[in-house]
Amino acid sequence: MFNPLEALKDYIRFPSVSTDPAYAEGMKGARSYATGLLEQLGFTVEVVETELHPILLAERHGNPEWPHVVLYGHYDVQPADPFHLWTSEAFEPVVRDGRLYGRGTADNKGPTIVHMAALARVLKAQPDLPLNLTYVIEGEEEIGSPSMPKFFDRYAERLSKADFMLVSDTGSPNAEQIVITTALRGLVDFEIKLRGAKVDLHSGIHGGAVYNPLQALVEICASLHNTDGSVNVPGFYDDVLPVLDWERQELERYPETEESYRKMLDVPAFFPANGLSPLEAVRFGPTLEFNGIGGGYQGEGSKTVIPSEAFAKITCRLVANQDPVKIQQQIMDTIRERCPDAVQISVRDGGIAESYLVVPPDRPNTPADQPESLARAFKSAERSIEKSFGKAPIFLREGGSIPVIADFKKRAGLDALMIGLFTPKDNLHAPNESFDLGLMDNAIQAFEEIIKDIAGV
Repeated sequence: MFNPLEALKDYIRFPSVSTDPAYAEGMKGARSYATGLLEQLGFTVEVVETELHPILLAERHGNPEWPHVVLYGHYDVQPADPFHLWTSEAFEPVVRDGRLYGRGTADNKGPTIVHMAALARVLKAQPDLPLNLTYVIEGEEEIGSPSMPKFFDRYAERLSKADFMLVSDTGSPNAEQIVITTALRGLVDFEIKLRGAKVDLHSGIHGGAVYNPLQALVEICASLHNTDGSVNVPGFYDDVLPVLDWERQELERYPETEESYRKMLDVPAFFPANGLSPLEAVRFGPTLEFNGIGGGYQGEGSKTVIPSEAFAKITCRLVANQDPVKIQQQIMDTIRERCPDAVQISVRDGGIAESYLVVPPDRPNTPADQPESLARAFKSAERSIEKSFGKAPIFLREGGSIPVIADFKKRAGLDALMIGLFTPKDNLHAPNESFDLGLMDNAIQAFEEIIKDIAGV
């Protein structure tokens, strides 16, 4: 009998931190444990070797005419540091007040166990379930999925035979109100570095003669936004798709208010651009953010120098229809144009990720060629979630990025049904991460119905 709570506890006990080589055994243990669970469910599991952490590709196939779904998840987790801020051990799961605490409980081991537990219940009742299933569980999501491009080179054609994906790596506002995510923002990353003199200069001897790289840097950075907070880069908004009325109506059902959001963040006021409300801005609008800036003396007291170098780290979150390659080039060209001749500039272009948008059925912008299988899955999810949770789900864009979802669409042609199973109380990526066990039970029940509906039984 598949016991979801005990299975999740066992899974959490493997410290599968992908970014730190010291956790190699934990990565191996989590991978082996997930493999064992999949084999118990009747899957044939292939461990796809990569340059870093292998990917699990598991299949349970029958008649090619059956519906075919790909389930995606990841077995790696964020580092648990700082350990002293945890109430209990990060990798020794503990139940307190209806929640299971431990690193990875909500991101993403809990949702993975939810899918498996629901499937186990369905298969127990109907071992010959007429549904083809493929699992892709990777070990590098928390470090940007660097091995997935080569994985797609080998397996995209096989994956493309599926109808759509089922994913639970997105969020919902609370344990009672589930969100079905309809969009993820894309990402552009780069760093600029300005150089003046060959070494730091005495500000008394040389001040007034040279252009301080820090001054040049902050002037450039300040020029990248208008006074209303909008991005001041030519062409930045050219391809942004409009937000439709139905999307705003869905957001109105979101249980959080602007004031509760402000208090949660503990900020004195919001600063959204382009006439969007704060709750709209984090879902519907693109951004340009400064993630780090520095140069010169950083120690205690003062040191009267003109620094030789200054740097800024910048990322953009992009919405549907914005091309990250195009945006990255527009911003780098703008920065170079605005850089004073008296300093030298270098620009490091970093990673990029495309945005992703999927439209539920029966909306004004639903694609005319939307596959019937995907439309049926959306409708099933809506019914099943309302039945299990007592409230209909909200269809809503999300501000975060999961680059691999857009890659599945681009490389294998698969759209995603994304059902959010973590909440703000879960403390993702922070100490005392947890997973609501009431949500877990309701989600297993909902996914049980969804799986049966997809299979047509």
